[in-house]
Amino acid sequence: MSFISEKHSPVATPVTARASVRRFVADLGELVKARLTLLVLVTTLMGFLLAWHGEMNYLYLFHVLCGTALAAAGAAALNQVFEVEWDARMNRTRNRPLPARRMNLDEGLIIGVICSAAGIIYTSLATNVLTGLFTAVTVGTYLFAYTPLKRVTTLNTIVGAVPGALPPVIGWTAVRGEASFESWILFAILFMWQMPHFLAISWLYREQYRSAGFVMLSGHDPDCRLTGRQALLYTMGLISVSLIPAALRLTTFWYVPVALVTGAYFFYTALRFAVTGTERAARKLFIASIVYLPITLGALVITRYP
Repeated sequence: MSFISEKHSPVATPVTARASVRRFVADLGELVKARLTLLVLVTTLMGFLLAWHGEMNYLYLFHVLCGTALAAAGAAALNQVFEVEWDARMNRTRNRPLPARRMNLDEGLIIGVICSAAGIIYTSLATNVLTGLFTAVTVGTYLFAYTPLKRVTTLNTIVGAVPGALPPVIGWTAVRGEASFESWILFAILFMWQMPHFLAISWLYREQYRSAGFVMLSGHDPDCRLTGRQALLYTMGLISVSLIPAALRLTTFWYVPVALVTGAYFFYTALRFAVTGTERAARKLFIASIVYLPITLGALVITRYP
C-alpha cells in the first residue's frame, strides 16, 4: 500500500500517521539511494575543491551540489523503476520500496523524472553548459547504458564505472569551465576504485545476481580466477594513478605517504582475494575499498595547494 493511501485512511490514528510518514521518508531515501547519492556529492565536492583557488564562494558551491544531488537522486530512482522486476528476485533488493510495493511505479517514475530533469537544468543554469552536459551524460550512461547492459554482458561493470567516476569532473568543470587533464586523473582514480569494489560485491552476491538474470563476471567464473585477477589489476592501476595528483602539483608531498599506505592495504586485500577467491576475502576487499576512499580523497583535499 502506498503512503498516499495510508495517509488518507479514515481510521488512521496520529501514531499510525507518524509511522507512515517515517516509513515514506525511509522509502524515499532508499528509492534515491541516499548513500550512493552522498558518495556522488563527496566526489563532486572533491573535484570542486581541487579546482578552486582563492576565497570560497559557498553559495556557488551549494548550487553545484544541489544540482548534482537532484540528478543523482533522480537517476537512482529511475534505475529502480527500470529494474523493479529483477530487484524483486534478489534477497538483497526485494525489500526496496518498489518491489515490496510500498511505493508504486508511477510514484517512482515521477520522482525520478522530475529530479533528473531538475538536476540537469539546475546545474546547467547555475554553473555552465559544460557542467550541465556532464551531468546529463552521467545520468544518461547510468540509465541507458549501464542499466540495460547488466542483463546482456559482463562488461556492464566497466560501463557502470563511467558515470560513477564523472562527479569529480562535474565539480572541476563547475569551477574551471573546462575538463582539463587534472580532472581526468580524478576520473581515473574513481574509475579504478569502483572496479575492485564492485567485483567484490558481485562475488559475494553472485548466486543472487545469476538467479535474477544479471550477467556478471562472477556468475561465469566458478573458481574466481578472472574476477580475482581483474580486482587485483584494477587495484594496481588505482595505486598508480592515485600518485599522479602529487606529480601534477595538485597536492603537496604529504599526500603521497597517505596514498601509499591506503593503497598498500587495498592491494593486500585484493591479492588475498585473487589468491583464495573466498567470500571472506571478498568481504575484506569490500571493506578495504570503503576504508580506502574517504581517507585517500580526504588526503587529496587536505593536502591540496591553496
